[in-house]
Amino acid sequence: MVVFVTHNYPRHAGDLPGAFLQPLAVTLRDRGHDVRVVAPADRGKGGRETLDGIPVRRVRYATPARETLAYSGRMQEATRSPGGLLALLGLVRALRAGALAEARAAQGDVVLHAHWWIPAGLALPRRSASLITLHGTDGRLLHGGPGRWLGRRVLRHAKVVSAVSPELAAIAEQASGRLDIASHVQPMPITQTDRPLSRGGGGAVIIARLTPQKRIALALRAMADLARRGQPMPVTIIGDGVERDALQAAAESLPAQVAVQFTGTLPGSEVAQRLATADVLLMPARDEGLGLAAIEALIAGVPVVACSDGGGVVSAIRRHGGGIIAAPTPGALADGVLRAREELRVDARRAGEQWRRELEPAQVAERFEGWYREALGA
Repeated sequence: MVVFVTHNYPRHAGDLPGAFLQPLAVTLRDRGHDVRVVAPADRGKGGRETLDGIPVRRVRYATPARETLAYSGRMQEATRSPGGLLALLGLVRALRAGALAEARAAQGDVVLHAHWWIPAGLALPRRSASLITLHGTDGRLLHGGPGRWLGRRVLRHAKVVSAVSPELAAIAEQASGRLDIASHVQPMPITQTDRPLSRGGGGAVIIARLTPQKRIALALRAMADLARRGQPMPVTIIGDGVERDALQAAAESLPAQVAVQFTGTLPGSEVAQRLATADVLLMPARDEGLGLAAIEALIAGVPVVACSDGGGVVSAIRRHGGGIIAAPTPGALADGVLRAREELRVDARRAGEQWRRELEPAQVAERFEGWYREALGA
């Protein structure tokens, strides 16, 4: 049995939080494994359910009004208050109890696969056959302060630790003192269907949570720079978050030639349709764990422009090409957008074909199966 322990897993078909975990769970199930998921309740909505044939246990961890740590991307913000910290402690305890309950029901060997070291890795029972995968936001907590101390303890007790990018693996190795994480780098799989190639004409697209780390305001200044050069381009911003109101206000002050559309969060199928008309994906974020949106854009044949301090997205672009790494300034990003639109469409398609092969779900699942055997052997 493989038990995913995570604070993000889709609550219904088309739900985005944790959606990139679902292809791995479904593919492992199709390869003959008993796959279960333990995830938090959402504002009182807990209990057992089945999603795409995968049993999901939604654990209660606080009063309904305080069950807001998961699914919204606001966990760090919420834990700055005493009530939020109590809710986080309750979430760790509830995830651990749920994982133990699933393990007790197993007929054979059990591997607990925690996605993100906090809170899921923190919830893993000691002496369990465990694998922790770092996805990005948890890696930033390892840079210093209490997060580094706590993360070191969690990572050192796991049997296997993996990361979705080389940059994230290096951060985890430095923080934990382990030397084996760089040999366990694997992005999550990407489903291959319903991802049409872009025909272009739709301008720039940004796919991100609207948080300070994503630096959407920097992208808007780059689009204003393009307009002042006489090269205006429409931009579509897909996602939601704490900065949405401020960003919409900033968009209203841009030159009139810059058309900005905020769509809010969209289902994955609709995101794919938006990419099917995009000329370029703009990713100005700093310290990305991987930047899965960039790989999805390349699979659609859309060139990517990212920042030199973008973390994992930098290595993702350098691996197969199809994008431009620019300095995190409006002018450099504007230059990158023009060059990507005019020169890199063929390169982006070629890179996308490479990523399709590497992130084919069965191939990724086979690699994780090897790591599960490693965790059991440890």
